[in-house]
Amino acid sequence: MGNKQTIFTSQQLDAYQDCTYFTRKEILRLFYRYRDLAPQLVPLDYTNHPDVKLPYELIGSMPELKDNPFRQRIAEVFSEDGEGNMTLDDFLDMFSVLSEMAPRDLKAYYAFKIYDFNNDDFICKSDLEKTLNKLTRNELTEDEVRMVCEKVIDEADLDNDGRLSLEDFQHMIVRAPDFLSTFHIRI
Repeated sequence: MGNKQTIFTSQQLDAYQDCTYFTRKEILRLFYRYRDLAPQLVPLDYTNHPDVKLPYELIGSMPELKDNPFRQRIAEVFSEDGEGNMTLDDFLDMFSVLSEMAPRDLKAYYAFKIYDFNNDDFICKSDLEKTLNKLTRNELTEDEVRMVCEKVIDEADLDNDGRLSLEDFQHMIVRAPDFLSTFHIRI
């Protein structure tokens, strides 16, 4: 018989399947993507839950993220430490939420967290300005940015408090049919 390497126990794979939108095969493929970022740090045996965390510099340089203007925020939001350094669990969570299988509400929740730069559970004018500048790669004038931000808040702020709550944001996303097709990463 073969000497097949055991990366995860059957229970671990079941748990990963239960908390992601992936099959066992996709989980293993993502494990190898994670391991390929730093083979010297990531062991081939995860049955004893090794305490491994890859630095943001490796995560942010992945082909799936390196050209994304929000790569730092994405990594920060999905990392347990909030600084973009990722465990395998963080990595799987990120890819799961950004997969085509994740539901709109879950994607909207994480998009909201990514755009909430000051982490106050609201998207305020300064968060919108940062978001817009990242999306346009700073190609708009200050006046154009201000106008767009005012328009977004005017149209999406349901309770008129001058900022967007998660509920305001989700209501806005429902009216954006291309949101699901743009907020994903293919594995």
